[in-house]
Amino acid sequence: MKNIDISNAMKVKLDNKLPEYPEFVDGIRRAPKRELNLSKNEIKLALKNALRYIPEELHEKLAPEFLEELKTRGRIYGYRFRPEGEIKGKPIEEYKGKITEAKAFQVMIDNNLDFDVALYPYELVTYGETGQVCQNWMQYRLIKKYLEIMTDEQTLVVESGHPLGLFKSHKMAPRVVITNALMVGQFDDQENWIRAQALGVANYGQMTAGGWMYIGPQGIVHGTFNTILNAGRQKLGIPDDGDLRGKLYVTSGLGGMSGAQAKSVEIANGVGIIAEVDKSRIDTRYKQGWVSKVTDNRKEAFDLAKEYMEKEETVSIAYYGNIVDLLEYAVEKNIHIDLLSDQTSCHAPYDGGYCPVQLTFEERTELLDTDKEKFKELVDKTLIRHFEAINKLVKKGTYFFDYGNSFMKAVFDAGATEIAKNGKDTNEGFIFPSYVEDIMGPMLFDYGYGPFRWVCLSGKKEDLHKTDQAAMSCIDPNRRGQDRDNYIWIRDAEKNNLVVGTQARILYQDAIGRMNIALKFNEMVRNGEVGPIMIGRDHHDTGGTDSPYRETSNIKDGSNIMADMATQCFAGNASRGMSLVSLHNGGGVGIGKAINGGFGLVLDGSEKVDNIIRMAIPWDVMGGVARRAWARNENSISTSAEYNEIYKDGNHITLPFIADDELVEKLVDKEF
Repeated sequence: MKNIDISNAMKVKLDNKLPEYPEFVDGIRRAPKRELNLSKNEIKLALKNALRYIPEELHEKLAPEFLEELKTRGRIYGYRFRPEGEIKGKPIEEYKGKITEAKAFQVMIDNNLDFDVALYPYELVTYGETGQVCQNWMQYRLIKKYLEIMTDEQTLVVESGHPLGLFKSHKMAPRVVITNALMVGQFDDQENWIRAQALGVANYGQMTAGGWMYIGPQGIVHGTFNTILNAGRQKLGIPDDGDLRGKLYVTSGLGGMSGAQAKSVEIANGVGIIAEVDKSRIDTRYKQGWVSKVTDNRKEAFDLAKEYMEKEETVSIAYYGNIVDLLEYAVEKNIHIDLLSDQTSCHAPYDGGYCPVQLTFEERTELLDTDKEKFKELVDKTLIRHFEAINKLVKKGTYFFDYGNSFMKAVFDAGATEIAKNGKDTNEGFIFPSYVEDIMGPMLFDYGYGPFRWVCLSGKKEDLHKTDQAAMSCIDPNRRGQDRDNYIWIRDAEKNNLVVGTQARILYQDAIGRMNIALKFNEMVRNGEVGPIMIGRDHHDTGGTDSPYRETSNIKDGSNIMADMATQCFAGNASRGMSLVSLHNGGGVGIGKAINGGFGLVLDGSEKVDNIIRMAIPWDVMGGVARRAWARNENSISTSAEYNEIYKDGNHITLPFIADDELVEKLVDKEF
């Protein structure tokens, strides 16, 4: 077929009129140049792949632009097709569309690209250094066109950012099905992913960026609050109803996800020092009120911390500098740190996620562009110094935990194999615990508590206030300690000024809690008390993600390397009628190290949605609890047994019999 015939065969396509080239606002963060590992023939293929979106009459003009982007940015973003000005999630009624769900998705997409939310908005990166809504601005425009015409009997299929098309389905089917970077096993590694992304055939969705469900760093504040608070209770002797007052938490990172750390420390009433090499990220968090003090002096940072610890008052201190310098100073001056972690983007250490200690942020960006091998060498040396400083602090009584950002794997890959338990590979884990192994897994995920979230699509602050109050009314703070913490969280959420971007909230809840809150919200929409609401969750949850270095790190039966749970979660949510379902490769731990499934459900007040809530929400949570129970996780076994008793009709979870350790050990020791 000729291009004219192809054009005539499509009703949904990009216009044949070239948009004006948009202006770029000074001061907005830009992604560093990405690695370009393509051969000459593959560069030609990348150009052809990008030009697939463009009417033929514009090829001669756009081909040189696309090639220049590939040479200077390492990727083809199609800047020409970015809408002019700032993109924000507007009130739902301001969007074009035939159905509420389609307009809701547009709110979510645009919120992910808000200058206040996105890490690199011009490159469609929402957070985590590489987590993109889609690959390029041509895809963005086409997705919007499809959403504007979608009906409630169609499904939009999106493959690694590419809108494959609208397909006839039915009213109970998902309106959007998204997959990102699902690479065949032989090719599921960093090098092949970099190549595939440069070719324009893979998109790194992170966890909620490519699934259009990111709500700003608030999404991780609650999880970080839970993590450090419970770390204090477990490791520092803080009582169950206590907080972190008088305790010091040191970490690094103030970006899209790690930016939650300073706010979390203050909500937990502790003292925090957070190192960050990118001044713009510090400025963003300070402007938002998410960090209280800023200094580039190590002594001043620790002196300030000591002052507030002695007063038992809370403060968050941004240290403008490298975390390794900060920790080596603490070692040298014999400063005690209670809790220690790291939240740099170590899933992508050689793509700018981790900064060598002797470089400024600007020098890091330049070296990434000019000498990638030298940059990698400096990253490896810094990672080993970082590890050595942590070791010294741990020997002096600091509790260090890996925050699921692939830090320990990055240290291992840098050459410090002693960070592995067996000293040779990572099959048996690392010498330091993952926060999921020690804290989040047994205390939250195993019960089904996870990051339930919602967005008030009206954009009205009063709707968020009403939903906060409604959610609080569904929680019994005397049921469990976790419920007490979550009750306090939602009670104080408005006071803590957590919203960045559109009007959204996160609240850790279990299966029954999520279902009851969702039903309450849908009733409120039905009664006209609030506008439409979209609910979802982070994929960093009980059952949404298979990730041996993070979400499934406390699953010890050997199945932590299997991707059955996330895939079943995705399929089960699709079959139960969730509005949007997504399945991604990667997440905060990097490509090839996780498979995660997510969902979004638009609450429109209908009885249909009530039925979906009753079927899908318990499944979404309890599928993960059941898998954890089968791995013999004690709290999941008791939670599943309780579920079997409460939901006798139509639900039943298989529970494991427990083998006697002594019997097994004697038998195996005798034979081997």
